[in-house]
Amino acid sequence: QVQLVESGGGSVQAGGSLRLSCAASGYAFGYTYCMGWFRRAPGKEREGVARIGPDGTTNYADSVPGRFTISQDNGKNTLYLQMNSLKPEDTAMYYCAATLGACPAEFTTGAFYSYWGRGTQVTVSS
Repeated sequence: QVQLVESGGGSVQAGGSLRLSCAASGYAFGYTYCMGWFRRAPGKEREGVARIGPDGTTNYADSVPGRFTISQDNGKNTLYLQMNSLKPEDTAMYYCAATLGACPAEFTTGAFYSYWGRGTQVTVSS
């Protein structure tokens, strides 16, 4: 059974940084899966933030390139999201997700991702 557990969320002031982690178990991490970070702000739809494919290719939402960096440590079966220059609009519950094989073409909502963590809250104050 694939399990994803997020950590690293918290409360920071605008301009601050956080690093989210996603510990994965139950599969061969990083070799045959697309991994992604998604977020859901209060009253809004879930949206894709960043993803990394089995070949290491990364993609980012238009609102975060240059501020967020997705990476993975295959030896530790862990996915990361380094978030810098945080803005109040980044406040949301952040979720780690995974799906077998190449990354789905659809990235906005995460509809084709099979495995999800429970999320970690990020709150950015102005």
